[in-house]
Amino acid sequence: MLAVAALLWALPVAAQGVPAAPPAVTPAAAIPAEPTPEEVLLEFRELATRMTVPVTIAAKGPWNFVVDTGAERTVVSAELAATLGLVPGPSVRVVALTGPEWVPTVRVPSLAVSSISARGIVSPALAARDLGALGMVGIDTLQDHSVVIDFDARRMTLTPSKKRRRPPVSRDDIVVTAKSLYGQLIVTDARWLGRRIAVVVDTGTPVSIGNPALGRLIANARPAGKVELIAATGDILSADSVVVQGIEVGGVGFSDVALAIADAAPFRRFGLADSPALMMGMDMLRLFRRVRIDSPNREIRFTLPRGMRDGPRIGIGGAPSP
Repeated sequence: MLAVAALLWALPVAAQGVPAAPPAVTPAAAIPAEPTPEEVLLEFRELATRMTVPVTIAAKGPWNFVVDTGAERTVVSAELAATLGLVPGPSVRVVALTGPEWVPTVRVPSLAVSSISARGIVSPALAARDLGALGMVGIDTLQDHSVVIDFDARRMTLTPSKKRRRPPVSRDDIVVTAKSLYGQLIVTDARWLGRRIAVVVDTGTPVSIGNPALGRLIANARPAGKVELIAATGDILSADSVVVQGIEVGGVGFSDVALAIADAAPFRRFGLADSPALMMGMDMLRLFRRVRIDSPNREIRFTLPRGMRDGPRIGIGGAPSP
């Protein structure tokens, strides 16, 4: 399941009665050509807006990949695949944010990241502009490893994890036990004003998304305009944005949570289409100093901001304007 989403705030509708300016005519010679795969790679090498991990493919690289705990498959961008000359594989059916879709694949002879070494991967190949990176490390590659996101240091690392051998818990850590479904962790110790909701921790999406069942539950939440979510396949899902109070996860309260309410296909994949649920994206996760996602032990640790151990309340500080 591919659950990457890039947020595009909708532009306001032009005032009525004001005629639109005629489009400028661009000479054919001045129309910019599509960037080559090498130019795309150079562009994404220079981007520092998303936390990534260095990945080598067939002993070449490293290349910066996003770690996506909401994706079942590791994905290589089509541009990187072209540059490395990866052999095409069979088309596969994936469940993206907007629904199931057939996509092309490439055969990755070997892939290494941190202490992980994998061989013979058949990887979906999607456009870098839709992925927001040169590739994604999915849970098929993350087996037996924990994802540690250190927001203070702006660093994401992968560490080996063994069952029943957890690192010590600090006094600022909130430890939440989750259930595992298709390799993803689903937190059931979450509520909205005392009503139980399910939370999927998804490091691949920069925004948090609530399903329609949650939208009906929080019907009186403050509206914050329209948004468009771009799936990893390039398809667009329109959504309403709202600002929510009263969400609690593992006993930690959140205020001013901005959620996109959308009928996203991953909720159906998790069996959460009819019960209130949200995908906790990086906008909520970055409120903590550190987040450790330990899939083998079905455990998530949230390290609170300094000085917030007694009566933790974490606020986003308002929603973006539409």
